[in-house]
Amino acid sequence: MAAGGARATMKDVAALAGVSAKTVSNVVTGSVFVRPETIERVQAAMAELDFVPNLAARGLRNGRTGVIALALPDLATAYSAEVVHSIVEVAHERGFAVQIEETAAEPAREHALVSRARAHLVDGVILNPIRLEDSAVDHTDRLPPVVLIGEVEQHVTDRVLVDSRAAARDITRHLLAQGARRVAVVGGGGRGEAATATSRLRLAGVHDALAEAGIAPDPDREATVFPWNTEAGARAADELVERGAPFDAVVAFTDSLAVGVLHALAARGIRVPEDVLVTGFDDIEPARFTTPALTTVRFDRRRFAEEVLALLESRMADRSRPPRAVVVPHEVVERASTAR
Repeated sequence: MAAGGARATMKDVAALAGVSAKTVSNVVTGSVFVRPETIERVQAAMAELDFVPNLAARGLRNGRTGVIALALPDLATAYSAEVVHSIVEVAHERGFAVQIEETAAEPAREHALVSRARAHLVDGVILNPIRLEDSAVDHTDRLPPVVLIGEVEQHVTDRVLVDSRAAARDITRHLLAQGARRVAVVGGGGRGEAATATSRLRLAGVHDALAEAGIAPDPDREATVFPWNTEAGARAADELVERGAPFDAVVAFTDSLAVGVLHALAARGIRVPEDVLVTGFDDIEPARFTTPALTTVRFDRRRFAEEVLALLESRMADRSRPPRAVVVPHEVVERASTAR
């Protein structure tokens, strides 16, 4: 609080931080670049003075609420937690509060969020749909500012993605380079509720790498599961073993699935990596602490979030511009689960 118990103002924050009130405003709104060290000083002054930006007044001036919505299919996964953390962190730096929703792969929830943005209850929406045919962006001709994250391909709004097909191809190539020839897949296929945009692309990437090596895909080595969590990964590994089609490597479509695979194989006395190589996807924090540590696909979460917020702010400023797709680079991180 300011002297005398009055509510602190931007001028009070500016005086304490040794900057102009305009600089404080820029830090709050994220409207222009501010040096990181200046942001730190301003944020420290805001904390010391218990300063709360008046987002309501800001909204009256520019017609915005200062709130954006972020919707993911399943908030219970470690991957979702890490994505939410990165997006919320970057959004706050840019002066936005974030309303977090779970769509549970239900199209009606996506439609409700888009309607809320059209009614100006939020300034924009970040969606992670799992199929284009179910998504709200495929069923409306009047979209509010929306950015999609993930692999659903469309040409009506912006999106940020990792090239899942290329990444799955790269990690399968790694397994083949380690001597694997009977590669199993844990994730999804081309049918039913598990036929998500991501599953189709990652399966195609695995098939690409196998084809390069002259190896035909074997449906008996492909376990379709949904949702993609640890329990499903363990169940899929058990199913693969019980089918009787031998395999010497597993490509799991997420790290959570891979953790389940590791657990199920260990329970059956199947050694990783001596008997079977195992890989994941996303490089969540637990991937470094499994036994053995998990080989996986990594991408920069911070950069991913920055690209998402940049596109959303750009779309909020100009809804008429052509949609853009930004691909965030990936890399294969080799760990003990494939160290033969």
